Amino acid sequence: MNIRFAAALAFLVLASAAPARAIDIVPAPTVADARAFVARAEGELEALNVKYAFADWTYQTYIIYDTEKLSADTQLALSAASARLAEEAKRYEKLDLPADLRRKLTLLKLSVVAPAPQDPKEQKELSDIQAWLQGEYGKGKYCPTPDKCLTLPDMEDVLRDSRDPKALLDVWKGWRTVSPPMKAKYARFVELSNKGARDLGYKDTGDFWRAKYDMDPAAFSAELDRLWSQLQPLYDSLHTYVRSRLIEKYGKEAVGDDGLIPAHLLGNMWSQSWENIYPLVAPPSAPAGYDLTKILESRKTDEREMVRFGERFFTSLGFPALPATFWERSLFTKPRDREVVCHASAWDVESPQDLRIKMCIKTNAEDFTTIHHELGHNFYQRAYGEQSYLFRGSANDGFHEALGDTIALSVTPEYLKQLGFIDQVPGPEGDTSLLMKMALERLAFLPFGLLVDQWRWKVFSGEVKPEGYNQAWWDLVEKYQKVKSPAARAATDFDPGAKYHVPANVPYTRYFLAHVLEFQFYRSLCRQSGYQGPLHRCSFYGDKKAGDSLQKMMALGISRPWPDALEAMTGSRKMDAGAVAEYFAPLKAWLDAENAQRAK
Repeated sequence: MNIRFAAALAFLVLASAAPARAIDIVPAPTVADARAFVARAEGELEALNVKYAFADWTYQTYIIYDTEKLSADTQLALSAASARLAEEAKRYEKLDLPADLRRKLTLLKLSVVAPAPQDPKEQKELSDIQAWLQGEYGKGKYCPTPDKCLTLPDMEDVLRDSRDPKALLDVWKGWRTVSPPMKAKYARFVELSNKGARDLGYKDTGDFWRAKYDMDPAAFSAELDRLWSQLQPLYDSLHTYVRSRLIEKYGKEAVGDDGLIPAHLLGNMWSQSWENIYPLVAPPSAPAGYDLTKILESRKTDEREMVRFGERFFTSLGFPALPATFWERSLFTKPRDREVVCHASAWDVESPQDLRIKMCIKTNAEDFTTIHHELGHNFYQRAYGEQSYLFRGSANDGFHEALGDTIALSVTPEYLKQLGFIDQVPGPEGDTSLLMKMALERLAFLPFGLLVDQWRWKVFSGEVKPEGYNQAWWDLVEKYQKVKSPAARAATDFDPGAKYHVPANVPYTRYFLAHVLEFQFYRSLCRQSGYQGPLHRCSFYGDKKAGDSLQKMMALGISRPWPDALEAMTGSRKMDAGAVAEYFAPLKAWLDAENAQRAK
């Protein structure tokens, strides 16, 4: 007899004769189990998020080693818990769940921006890298001489005010000396974040990010292409006109004959906004109009009062005033005694009442508009604050940015007259100038808003390797913005890291979507308020119907797919750049006529 067979037979005989033993069987999960799990997860994540928010606020407003470590440690705890809970959530995915519970499980997986790997050591490494990258950016300076160092705001002032190409080029290159040391750590960050995304079932972090838009990632990429195809003709008309005017100012030799614009001549560190060169490209025969910066300066409007004006816009729509703690805890000016991250941001530290903004405010038109934008975030945060933790957020991240910009679009001459800033609203003859200023800010931004994540998605997917980071960046800048580097760049440079949102790991497609949605929101609110004139002249300041419509949409948070929220306010379930075209239609006709004349 086969010895193995005999042994097996003996085992079976003995086993059948032995008394039965209890076997631990894990029962299949139920819907009730899933609901209990989600409730526990929300409570745990909310507590950790509050701790991280306090630590990160302290770090960003007081950059030292100790606060960097506190921020990194609390971020690590939050990331680790998110990764663990996302893994646990898989146990309930095959259940037939109610829609709200199914959505919460999905959002639980997508709740972080940089998904952490399962390995605790790698989780800590990822968190440390993120904190270090933000700190390097926040501390960044350019020292042209041993006894003179310039901060980013200092260099932005030069780009705004100077018309000396050498001075412009110096600060443009100078700021980009800050980012090369970030490159190696950023490459490691990509590796770790991708590993975390794959642990959750996604191809890479870019695939993970695109999954947050209630549609297939590939379909979302196609949607971006569709929207850009609607917008590109507008941008091309503006670009052609601006380039011709810059040639008039600096000469064809300085600009070149390749159809591109040198980045340092556009008045902004990243060429993402061109309003600072308005005096160079202003319509020749248009009235000068008003200068909001000079108006604010003449009124001796301080930083806090600038914020008060923004708050009063929202209270005019029927929203309650901001809590007293907002005024006590926000950062409005850059402290003299320490380093801070000056990049403007809105915070809900202890949702929904501990609202704050962090901003190094200057008394100028740009910051006046930015304040309205940032407060839009705060009022949105408060509106969805009564939702459960996983449903606190905007319908998609573009909605959050769009809400603030929608309010900013209402900063029209009609609004400024209501504030007493101007005595008389300019007539239609001033519309070309007003639209040109808006186009230099909004239209000029569109391709940049698209390309940042186009670059990151290529990096996350592995299509672009670290040695090709910089070349891939400039390839996209030339493709979308039709802008070129004014100086030779090397593979060792890391120009993407000179933009805050890259080292801070803030997704950027939201800003492109916002610049589409804001005009769609704006047109809808203007129509609801009964306005019937040219779209660019509308201000819904003081209109309670507009406020009610905003409140209904904002209160949904992220509890429903974004098309539901869009429909709640606009009646449409599809993003549409047609409102952008309607807003700028008079300027488009003028630009095309000017370009045709200059081409002769």
